[in-house]
Amino acid sequence: MRIDLHLHDAAVLTLDGDGPGRPARGLAIHGGRVLAVLDDGSLPAGWSAARTVGCGGATVVPGFGDAHNHMAWFGQTLAEIDLSGMRTLDEVYAAVAERAATAGPDEFVVGAGYDDVVLGGSPHHAALDRAAGGRPVRLQHRSGHVCAASTAALRRAGILGGTAVVPEGGKVVLDDAGEPTGVVEEAAQPLIADLMRPYAVDDVAAALGRASRVYAEQGLTHVTECGIAAGFMGRTPRELAAYQAARDEGLLLQRVQVMPVDAALHEVPGGDGVGLDLGMRTGFGDDRLRLGPMKIFFDGALSSRTAAMSEPFDDRDHAGYYQDDPDHMHAMVVGAHLAGWTVAAHAIGDRAVVAALDAFADAQSRLPRPTVRHRIEHAGVVTDEGIERFAALGVTPVPQARFLHEIGDSMVAAVGDGRADLLYRHAAFLRAGVRVPASSDRPCVADGHPLRTMQAMVTRRSSSGRLIGPAERVDPVTALRSLTVDTAWIAGDDRSRGVLAPGHHADLVVLGDDVTAVDPARIGTVEVVATMVGGEWTHGTL
Repeated sequence: MRIDLHLHDAAVLTLDGDGPGRPARGLAIHGGRVLAVLDDGSLPAGWSAARTVGCGGATVVPGFGDAHNHMAWFGQTLAEIDLSGMRTLDEVYAAVAERAATAGPDEFVVGAGYDDVVLGGSPHHAALDRAAGGRPVRLQHRSGHVCAASTAALRRAGILGGTAVVPEGGKVVLDDAGEPTGVVEEAAQPLIADLMRPYAVDDVAAALGRASRVYAEQGLTHVTECGIAAGFMGRTPRELAAYQAARDEGLLLQRVQVMPVDAALHEVPGGDGVGLDLGMRTGFGDDRLRLGPMKIFFDGALSSRTAAMSEPFDDRDHAGYYQDDPDHMHAMVVGAHLAGWTVAAHAIGDRAVVAALDAFADAQSRLPRPTVRHRIEHAGVVTDEGIERFAALGVTPVPQARFLHEIGDSMVAAVGDGRADLLYRHAAFLRAGVRVPASSDRPCVADGHPLRTMQAMVTRRSSSGRLIGPAERVDPVTALRSLTVDTAWIAGDDRSRGVLAPGHHADLVVLGDDVTAVDPARIGTVEVVATMVGGEWTHGTL
């Protein structure tokens, strides 16, 4: 028997079964799938391979997944001003001025990643106007839930002129004199973003290609795009066409699942609930590109203090707010469930989490779907009672452990020391029998490298070294399974990927060290030597 590829001299962590799985030294790969796991690395008698690759003792694991990212948005940020490392507002204004010097007179100057806590405040529209020479400017906060705009942009949007209609769930920040500062929050962000949208499909496809190359270098073989086609996350109403174009042009190196936001959906004649034309819903597509859950925003973020909390923020005099009318959000969850969709509810504050769980409970009472994998994105603040409800309802949290490192100190300041142990929980969910898939929310907040996400699950240390929720730490093998087994499961792919086993896709990563055995503080720096999807290298070769 002749096969396509024989990998040998490897330390294979199959993750098949419990823990790290069976120990093996090689893999036989054929037709894009694992044909056999080779205990000693040798092919069975009578087998030969078109390609034989020695791994030099390197560690081989299943391909990494990211259950919540924004791929098109991240790809666009790679061509924008990177504000993430800036420490002062003067640095921001200087960077805007430098970019504006090469821009056309009416061209938008765009940046992303600023942190108002680090900067000591948010960029002001008048200062941005001076820096950009009167050009329109839009700068995205690192949370993705806030942006700052220049005078020219505010005027075009009707915010300065007073003609703009601020939608429910959004806010235009005013100064003490009642004038706009330039900062726009949550559902009001499209007032600025829509001045640049919709982006051309070809431009979005090119951005996807830029992001995909970075993802491959980091070992990602599958990602879920959490919010396309509308809302402040969407790039264009034709965003799925951009993904299709990127795939057709060979730019898409990962398997991708995409979530339309609820604003892109509507009632479809002849059916129950909400959906897309032709009755498309979760699962439509193939193993390279398909529709995922419907996404519904319940609240904002902790870093911007816009998450809906049951008690006021420790450093503010308010408790955040919902993105929309609670009854409408509830109805959308129920309607999507009735129409056959899986639902992903964005809920960070504990008040929003309870509201989302209430909606899921109502939906299941009307039409039981015991096998559906509904999910709550972020689940940033969850009580013990909340975890019990997750388990009882079969709802899965999709948190971002790396947030603990990047903005952990800010999140603790937001909720206070008394609620710090409730932040982005992990071990407590596992003890309740609830899976916890790994995700990044890239480009929001964190850089998104999956191994840094894994390290954060194990260490739970903020950038200042603070240990946040010590009882929520997990061991390295559990963290690796979150990146692989659990990300495949939440996407509904547990029978075809997530482990290295016969019949599963040959999606794998070759690592420079065993991430389950190194010092946990080193996990995030382990080299990704090579990445494979469907038996083909997408990064590196051996």
